[in-house]
Amino acid sequence: MYKLVRKYLFVYLGALLLLTQCSRQTPADLVIKGGKIYTADESNPIVEAVAVTGDKIVFAGSEKDVARFTGDKTKVVDLQGKTMTPGFIEGHAHMMGVGYNELNLDLMNVKNFDDIVAKVKEAVSKAKPGQWIVGRGWHQDKWDVKPEKLVKGFPIHTKLSEVSPDNPVFLWHASGHAAFANAKAMEVAGVSALSKENIKQGNTEGGEIIRDELGNPTGLFNERAMTLVARNIPESTAETDAQALDLAIQACLRNGITSFHDAGVSRENIALYQQFKNEGKLGVRMYVMITGYDRDLMYEWFKKGPAIDSAHILTIRSVKLNCDGALGSRGAWLLEPYTDRPDFSGMATLSMDTVLKTSREALKHGFQVCSHAIGDRANREILDRYETAFKEHPEVKDHRFRIEHAQHIDPKDLPRFAGLGVIPAMQAIHMSSDRPWAIDRLGEKRIKEGAYRWQSLLKSGAKIVNGTDAPVEPINPISCFYASVTRKTLKGEPEGGYEPEEKMTREQALRSYTIDAAYGAFEENIKGSITPGKLADFTIFTQDIMTISEADILKTEVAMTIVGGKVMFGE
Repeated sequence: MYKLVRKYLFVYLGALLLLTQCSRQTPADLVIKGGKIYTADESNPIVEAVAVTGDKIVFAGSEKDVARFTGDKTKVVDLQGKTMTPGFIEGHAHMMGVGYNELNLDLMNVKNFDDIVAKVKEAVSKAKPGQWIVGRGWHQDKWDVKPEKLVKGFPIHTKLSEVSPDNPVFLWHASGHAAFANAKAMEVAGVSALSKENIKQGNTEGGEIIRDELGNPTGLFNERAMTLVARNIPESTAETDAQALDLAIQACLRNGITSFHDAGVSRENIALYQQFKNEGKLGVRMYVMITGYDRDLMYEWFKKGPAIDSAHILTIRSVKLNCDGALGSRGAWLLEPYTDRPDFSGMATLSMDTVLKTSREALKHGFQVCSHAIGDRANREILDRYETAFKEHPEVKDHRFRIEHAQHIDPKDLPRFAGLGVIPAMQAIHMSSDRPWAIDRLGEKRIKEGAYRWQSLLKSGAKIVNGTDAPVEPINPISCFYASVTRKTLKGEPEGGYEPEEKMTREQALRSYTIDAAYGAFEENIKGSITPGKLADFTIFTQDIMTISEADILKTEVAMTIVGGKVMFGE
């Protein structure tokens, strides 16, 4: 009997010792607690505390249980009632554009054409003779006062030319799909009432030079016609490119952006990103879409294959195709003519044969295709080409091809996204900014049946990748989150929102900026939710964006941005 008791006592003590050893935990490098933490992990949606070792999450649970991860050298961040989410992922924007928007004239908040003229006049006073004045951000449909004379909805260059007779001026529309030039810029480009080079009835292939009734150019260049002027602008220098990239990274971190899907990147900028990565200065995780404008570059990458970064800092595995224009410039390619310009249906800016050929090659070489399409015809034509390519390559089971913007879709094509496994990368803030005037472009029926159909796409089974298209819109995700869940302008109009049945829930909006955005880059297994084993990327907000009133969402600020367990903004 004694031997039996002794045997069981040894077993008990051994088990107790093993349990004690298992309960000991190596202290984490970072512990965050003291506020509500939304994980975007359906199995564990809200936690009280998170622990991080290195750049990975090791614990997400209760504040009581996180105590065993806290040691003498553990950095502890007390949220003090603030709210934390997975790091926000900018799903479609232009990194260098964000940086250069801070270096050049920022026209995003101008109220009318006279404001633009005043800004240009001030810039001319500081410029050297002959120096180009460039900027971006104006949008004629947002002006409080329109000029007396408009041609096809746009002003003429006269006032701009008067304040800058010796300095060429080129100002990109907010969308990036049109630009305005003064007389000096057009003179440098060789564009005049009589110029015929590359011009057919006022147009270039895939573009348009808007002219008045006498054939004089008004200064507005639409889509590919912009290149007639833009190719004369002196190229940026390595120094200014580096400065712009640094400014863009800091802008991301100030706004809680930990990852960035860069929509259309040149050879030179890829090299710059690689340089910044090697120097430890990139700061934000980059998912790069190679520009389809440079076919040589694209095919070079097809030949050598995707670059999937094991450090998850700079990954290159997709290409960006620009297939139509924007609603603001009436370049979006429509099935039926514009309501406010019945002689015009927009245009394809890339051959659909090229879309099909590129899709085939991408599938062969392991690349994702991301095609810009705003108009309903562009969306349909691209879905058709994708579908053909998928059928030809049934061996590719997980392509995750995307349509960037997917802004206006014929109702018949809405279920095709989920059916084909195509991801709509949609920027909710565009609805907030564009919906008040977009109804003039499309008319009430087309707006209500096919524009900004977020909830319909989600219910069909599609995953939406959200973002801002910065510098088209400010990179601030709070405004975009607000637009997603309210479908209102940033002034809070209209009551109830536009087409309120298409609002996202707050959970859906959070997913579109976190786990679903990660899915859009094949990265949902390494980031996008606060789950042990994933990257420690977090955004901390001053308020609980998941529960506060709609009106208070826009009062929220980013308090801290953490990338790979390191505090990159705020403290």
